[in-house]
Amino acid sequence: MPPMPLFGSIMGMFFFSPTTKKKPLRCGKRPNHWEKLPIVWKKRSRRVLSSLIIAPKGPYVKAMKYWMLYAFIIVFSLSGCKRHKMQKSATGITVDTLQKGEISVRSPESKEGENVNFTIKDVDFSYLTTRSKVGFKAGNSGIDNADLTLRMKKDSIIWFTAGQFGITGARGLITRDTVTIVNVLDRSYTQLSFQQLSARFGIELNFDLLQAIIIGTMPWKYEPASVSKTSEAYWVHQQEGSLVIDNQINVENNKLTNVKATQGNRTLDLAFSDFNSLNSFLFPFTSQLQLQAQTADGKTAQTSIELRHKKVDLTQEKQSFPFSIPSRYTRK
Repeated sequence: MPPMPLFGSIMGMFFFSPTTKKKPLRCGKRPNHWEKLPIVWKKRSRRVLSSLIIAPKGPYVKAMKYWMLYAFIIVFSLSGCKRHKMQKSATGITVDTLQKGEISVRSPESKEGENVNFTIKDVDFSYLTTRSKVGFKAGNSGIDNADLTLRMKKDSIIWFTAGQFGITGARGLITRDTVTIVNVLDRSYTQLSFQQLSARFGIELNFDLLQAIIIGTMPWKYEPASVSKTSEAYWVHQQEGSLVIDNQINVENNKLTNVKATQGNRTLDLAFSDFNSLNSFLFPFTSQLQLQAQTADGKTAQTSIELRHKKVDLTQEKQSFPFSIPSRYTRK
């Protein structure tokens, strides 16, 4: 978070009266604080929040509204080829004959060694809602402890709002084919299809991998190249071209805890922790994502995202996803 001088400026903004002839608020019925604030105060609030949340040149946050896209970029930058569909064979990862919330992993057929077969206990739901905190850091820029509200319809929609100090800075709606992010304070929005995003970043982007990161499932469903077991974990090794993936599954609860993926000079580490029981499922309340890459000058660039859920609800009850773009907002 920013240092104390910024905190002092915020306190001054709210407790020291600006030059205005408006009368101060009187004690009594609790007012709607934002609506009752003088115009000058609102302008100051927007300037401070813009520097913290969405200002493209701010020292703390370059892209609060794009944190979801950063997660996309990090994950998909390790994959230059299209995802293959799951094959229903004895050597693959299958879900067709199992109960909901279970994925069977079988080691490839081999003449040597012992086959390792087990079941990953994934989370099954129709709708998900969370109240979370998100942190992002890339180089000298980042955010810490921003508020994030998520709603999800499984395999279909991800809806979110993000902000700080109780004021929304960004809203987003992600469907299977489109990403729309609204910059509330800047009164603008960005809307791109996954095809456009893929073309812009030179990598394939889609809905399914982001969902996997949020709920703690294996991001890639490629067939295992090998499956092994130690005293503490199952290890599922996957390889697709130059992309090498190692998944670590806890032997006690059969939950995915770590994913490490490498491709060329890029390394991705994804960790799930703080598991809590939800509707008979274990759900990871903390997800940490780190990406390291070598730059052209030989230096190491590191990007990290931490998602901490404060409250999670898994439900079969239909949820709403209210989302609109005011006509006065400009497209960027």
